[in-house]
Amino acid sequence: MLESDQVMSSVVATAASVTVEAVRPSRAEAEAAVRTLICWAGDEPSREGLLATPARVVRAYEEWFSGYRQDPASLLSRTFEEVGGYDDLVILRDIPLQSTCEHHMAAIRGAVHIAYLPNRRVVGISKLARLVEALGRRLQIQERLTAEIADTLAHVLQPHGVAVIVQASHECLSSRGVRLHGVSMLTRRLLGQFAQEPQRREILALLAG
Repeated sequence: MLESDQVMSSVVATAASVTVEAVRPSRAEAEAAVRTLICWAGDEPSREGLLATPARVVRAYEEWFSGYRQDPASLLSRTFEEVGGYDDLVILRDIPLQSTCEHHMAAIRGAVHIAYLPNRRVVGISKLARLVEALGRRLQIQERLTAEIADTLAHVLQPHGVAVIVQASHECLSSRGVRLHGVSMLTRRLLGQFAQEPQRREILALLAG
């Protein structure tokens, strides 16, 4: 059943990707949009220092939003069953997070802590970091990002429990509006056994410690 779900998820993701690519503007159109924004900001795109800026911005966008070209579930598809009977917590803390706020397109920077309780199979720890990167390199809000990381882990690995905590600072809060510095936001999602006491209390203490 899980294999069928993964195939269907991959088909849906591929179809969505094809649809987006079909309406995606060309590189020349994207660069023209950057020149328009430079004009709107009050500068002259033909100025020497800005001549190559549109091309640089488009290349940067390809990196910052590379997550749209990845299927997060497929990153977890290779799992391992030979774990020597290990059936306790797997925790990966302080995974660097780089994302972009979808409301103001300002930077989100922080760290993600992930824990799961295996159900016979485990996944390489680098894949957990890649999952965070793939979902982070999209236009996001922190609440949805937290849920997407946890839900993807739960769907693909089908573990006994999943816990995800994200702590991040938002430049849309520090560089504009109220301009508050040194403020971070904490979100979390607990699934399966981790949503129940006393496991809930235990896992939150471990991830926060």
